[in-house]
Amino acid sequence: MKQTFKKRGQKFSKKWERFSTQAKESSREHLQENLISRLPNARQVRLLILEWGLLVIVVISLALTQLFWYNQSYTAQAYVDGGTYIEATVGSISTMNPLFATTGSEKVLSKLMFSTLSTIDYSGHVGLGLADSIVPDETGKVWTVTLKPDLRWSDGEPITLDDVLFTVSLMKSTEINTSYSSNFSGVSVELSGESIIFTLPSPYADFASTLNIPILPEHILGEVQPSKVLEHNFSTNPVTSGAFTFNATQSVDNSGDKIVYLVANQNYYKGMPMLNNFAIRTYTTSTGIADALLTGEVTATADLSPLDSETLTSALVYEKQTTIASGIYAFLNTASSVLSNQGVRQAVRQGINMNELRSVLDGEEPLDYPILKSELNLDAYPEIPGYDLSAAQTALRDAGISGQTIRLATISTGYYPELANNLEEQLEKLGFAVELSIYNPGQDFLMNVIRQRNYDILIYEIELGANPDLFPYYHSSQATASGLNLSNYRNALVDDSILAARSTMNETLRTAKYETFLRYWVNDVPAIGIYQASLTYYFNKNARTFSEDDRLVYATDRFSDVEYWAVNKATKNRTP
Repeated sequence: MKQTFKKRGQKFSKKWERFSTQAKESSREHLQENLISRLPNARQVRLLILEWGLLVIVVISLALTQLFWYNQSYTAQAYVDGGTYIEATVGSISTMNPLFATTGSEKVLSKLMFSTLSTIDYSGHVGLGLADSIVPDETGKVWTVTLKPDLRWSDGEPITLDDVLFTVSLMKSTEINTSYSSNFSGVSVELSGESIIFTLPSPYADFASTLNIPILPEHILGEVQPSKVLEHNFSTNPVTSGAFTFNATQSVDNSGDKIVYLVANQNYYKGMPMLNNFAIRTYTTSTGIADALLTGEVTATADLSPLDSETLTSALVYEKQTTIASGIYAFLNTASSVLSNQGVRQAVRQGINMNELRSVLDGEEPLDYPILKSELNLDAYPEIPGYDLSAAQTALRDAGISGQTIRLATISTGYYPELANNLEEQLEKLGFAVELSIYNPGQDFLMNVIRQRNYDILIYEIELGANPDLFPYYHSSQATASGLNLSNYRNALVDDSILAARSTMNETLRTAKYETFLRYWVNDVPAIGIYQASLTYYFNKNARTFSEDDRLVYATDRFSDVEYWAVNKATKNRTP
């Protein structure tokens, strides 16, 4: 049997060898006869060969053009889910409890991780956050709030009215002090069925904006004493209600800089964010942020000024700038020995050339009044006297003030140092000796300068809000170490106008009260308006961030649509 298979194999092998030899000879003869022997004739048909070659090239080109046109017409690069967005911020992170957020980094984390009852929408108006409705009675003294259905914390537990009641009660506690506490002084809160009712000590037309407060989980902190809340591990590993929830913290070096890693919150009431992860990279100062942007270490930052654009020349870094509802003013300390007299303050304002002072700014919007014109529609604002150096010098000499020392203070960021240096020169022309102090922003500045009112003139920024509310900055009750009346301004008639404006629900009457206030403000000169603040945002060109059409009230309002931010792109077919 084996012998038979062997013989058959040998016969097949010999046949295949003869066939291969014949095929090889035939191919050689065919190639010789039809190609090699005819090459000398190619010169006679070279034009025809060239024409066919060009025709082949044209056909291939048309095919490639059609393919390119198809890709351009029926496909597009679109942002898709996934990826990590890293934002650089200035300021340390000592707590993630939003009630105690003080630094810029902590406030950014609070906005990303915690939702609020009311919120600022893309148009810059007060809208609804976790609340489904916020309804006042006809007096503006009793406000009823309901929650959206099916709200959940990042751990899956429901967000309820008990959480709201717990949070407000915590804010009102005398055992802790937060930036929200004063807003609820004298406010009583009670549950009523599916609603929570806020009863104010006096009517307040803009109370809905006060409810822009982060809510804490009662099921986590309900049994903790108020004095111990800050120390609870919730401050380092919080359960959240915002677009993102906490994942991990990494220390960068011995300077205290950190990276806080967040992950998308699948229970976010607006829907799952497109980004998988969001990271906050903190810096002690803004030094180093520009380099991190250029190298791609971070995706974006809001903590560099327009002046930094000269160093961010890479085509990979884009810049957009949008105004926010904040103003930079020169606050005149009416309690200081130099500026206590109204006539002296008027002379100081008259002797400052505002065009020259603002010349250091690059495209910033001038701001003359304590109310944005976008917030209050007046037929005419009270006139501010123009620049007259000679008249101002004469008035100061007559008042016996010329030659005295003015303590001028500001912080070392953005345009502030240049403004201070310019103002120093102008005050010296008026006859003052100027003691200029430029501080690093931070707790030391807040405690030793702001709270102590350790200045005669302060160049500083204040938040003006979505709607006019002058109470924090110009009411006499706020001229304290813990208040924001940076001018120590006291005027009983102004107090009446402010309280009447914030308590009436009638728009016409409210406008009339603000007109009265503005006349006093211009005459008494507690502050001099310089410019409206803006947010300068530098970001990687491949990232999608907030829309430039959004009207921001606070800088952190840029995150109001963070669920649509993205860093990943993919080619997708267009819908016909």
